[in-house]
Amino acid sequence: MTTKIGWELYRSFLGVLEAGSLSGAARALGITQPTVGRQVAALERALGLVLFTRSQTGLLPTEAATDLRATAAAMAHLAAAFERAAERGPGPVSGAVRIGCSEVVGVEVLPPIVARLRDAHPALEVELVLDDRVQDLLHREVDIAVRMTRPHQAQLLARRVGRIEVGLHAHRDYLARRGMPRRVADLAAHAAIGYDRPTAFVRAAEKSLKGLRHEQFALRCDSNLGQLALIRAGAGVGFCQVPLARRDPALVRVLPRQFALPLETWVTMHEDLRASPRCRAAFDALVDGLLAYLG
Repeated sequence: MTTKIGWELYRSFLGVLEAGSLSGAARALGITQPTVGRQVAALERALGLVLFTRSQTGLLPTEAATDLRATAAAMAHLAAAFERAAERGPGPVSGAVRIGCSEVVGVEVLPPIVARLRDAHPALEVELVLDDRVQDLLHREVDIAVRMTRPHQAQLLARRVGRIEVGLHAHRDYLARRGMPRRVADLAAHAAIGYDRPTAFVRAAEKSLKGLRHEQFALRCDSNLGQLALIRAGAGVGFCQVPLARRDPALVRVLPRQFALPLETWVTMHEDLRASPRCRAAFDALVDGLLAYLG
């Protein structure tokens, strides 16, 4: 093979691999479907390989395509690193920074931190991405993430800010009506607030709090904000971050000795953004603000 292959052909190839169709890849890449098709066909000709076969469910990768996937993904990571490096440079703190975090952290914890950050750097634009799943920092879904789990990718710069403890809480009006649970077994007579679909958090909670199972949740919601709203409304007993509950005198902790789930909390970003003034300023502000929240 003597023909030089442009990066855009590999990008379209990887896009089809991830999306499973030409149309899906086109939407993800922001180009037209015929362009994706031409670029994949050009790559097949250049390589002398068949990369996809058609099926009723879309395009299926051949064994050759599967073998090339890791290399194409590595090229994508390098291209993203090139773009991040191009953003560096001296100057005032300005531009946009995307911060990813859970719904509760984004709504209940970060707003005053972001307000102080903007007061210090008025030219900075902050985009909050609220999602309880873990955003992909390597593929630049977000620039900075607040995570409740330790990151393991070597390319990430991470700062541990401490442990956010989660405990059972209820509104004082609810407890006045239903009484304070004294033992885990007492929860059977209460309205427990929890998740509809089992999650890693639910499984960890069940291990920590023996006797409370998913099927015992009388009120179920997969949104942490929804659960918090139910607790505040006096609907039952549910999970809440202890520092967050301390700010509301109407929320009372239930069974503190029997249930305490500490969540390791980290602020993370890609190491290539270390020299970016906008990302460095946001990273430091998040660390300082979360340390104050935990204190």
